[in-house]
Amino acid sequence: MGIASDILADWDAARAALEWLHELGGIDPIGDAPVNRYDLAERETPAPGRTPGRAPEARRAPAAPAPAPQVDPVAEAERAARTAPGLEALAEAMAAYPHCELKKGARNTVFCDGRPGARVMIVGEAPGRDEDLEGRPFVGRAGQLLDRMFAAIGLGRASPDAERGLYITNVMPWRPPSNRDPAPEEIAMMVPFLRRHVELADPEILVLMGNTPAQAVLRQRGITRLRGHWTESWGKPVLPMLHPAYLLRNPGAKRETWADLLALQARLRG
Repeated sequence: MGIASDILADWDAARAALEWLHELGGIDPIGDAPVNRYDLAERETPAPGRTPGRAPEARRAPAAPAPAPQVDPVAEAERAARTAPGLEALAEAMAAYPHCELKKGARNTVFCDGRPGARVMIVGEAPGRDEDLEGRPFVGRAGQLLDRMFAAIGLGRASPDAERGLYITNVMPWRPPSNRDPAPEEIAMMVPFLRRHVELADPEILVLMGNTPAQAVLRQRGITRLRGHWTESWGKPVLPMLHPAYLLRNPGAKRETWADLLALQARLRG
């Protein structure tokens, strides 16, 4: 007991201790019954024998944060794309779009390359390392092969002539980590931008390079089955083809790709 028993035995010392507690903020150190201060009102009714005065404010639980408004990323993309009057404005709207997580890990927004207004518009999948660094689509090994493929039928991204030019973009403007395939929800966010891109570029023919653009434009996958078969989407003739990266891994498939290129050439001449 020690000091505590000495204090209780000395009334003056006990009173001094209570006053000291009061100064520290313990204004009601002793009561007749326990008090749950979470249930107190703004002002308390003075207890019998207690001088009325300002009652301590009740301790309140912190207010729960307001729920964050629900955002539909696809609807937001549609609004942003729809209001873009031209290609430059569309590129700015895409770069400002905040709802795709891929943007956070990318160095650049890869929008396009080649000749705007060209008869042929190529849609690839997503940027790789080289494309992310340079900010242009198809500039790595696959891009070099693509240039050679289309040069064989007289088309090139560097041509100033719309008849012989190529206009190139990707479904995804940002590189996925480790070059993984874009997730379906990531593709869905970018489809409104891609569709508006096609409207503004207004090519005669769309060439879809790989599964991701086939999924975005045709809502189908299985490029080895789809390739070489003409179809139509978004008001344009569409030719699915194997991605050049696939050809680098499977050189034997170049024969089918050469047949697809000849079919494209014939369509342009017809």
